[in-house]
Amino acid sequence: MSNNRIKNIRQDVLSDNWYTLYKYTYDYQKDDGEWETQIRESYDRGNGAAIMLYNKQKGTVILTRQFRMPTYVNGNPSGMMVEVCAGLLDGANPEDCIRKEVEEETGYQIHHVKKVFESYMSPGAVTEILYFFIGEYEEQMKVGEGGGAEDESENIEVLEVLNDKAIEMIGNGEIKDAKTIMLLQYARINNII
Repeated sequence: MSNNRIKNIRQDVLSDNWYTLYKYTYDYQKDDGEWETQIRESYDRGNGAAIMLYNKQKGTVILTRQFRMPTYVNGNPSGMMVEVCAGLLDGANPEDCIRKEVEEETGYQIHHVKKVFESYMSPGAVTEILYFFIGEYEEQMKVGEGGGAEDESENIEVLEVLNDKAIEMIGNGEIKDAKTIMLLQYARINNII
């Protein structure tokens, strides 16, 4: 789908260090028909996938805890974040990516995942689309310790949390991560947890 209200797009690379930060200069036609030049920055870090791992019988979910520098510099005193398992696609399809991330981060080898929705996480500044999944885990699926990929310096702590406690963690501020809140609420609304 093309937008005929945008023309003369110019793209400049501002940074290509970790991911790519672009500056876009373009003409945009306002509702009154006039054209104006606008400038926006867009951070391209690729697309990703996230999953809510749940165990119906135990009434638990698997979450992770890790240090996130952007939250630390923005007022999170410890920089630690409680999150669902997630990762960047890096060219893989979302289903394969999330199964790989689950094993790396949590130590569980999960075969069946269900895509439940997708979302732009910060559309004013970041290009990323995140694919959201749910998947049931059982103890016999545990094949490793998890903790993340060694070459990615992730240092991930794996948490098994009771469903009600996980929901409480949103209200008391222990969980402030959007993808985690979205998946927990989806799971609660749909009677999964």
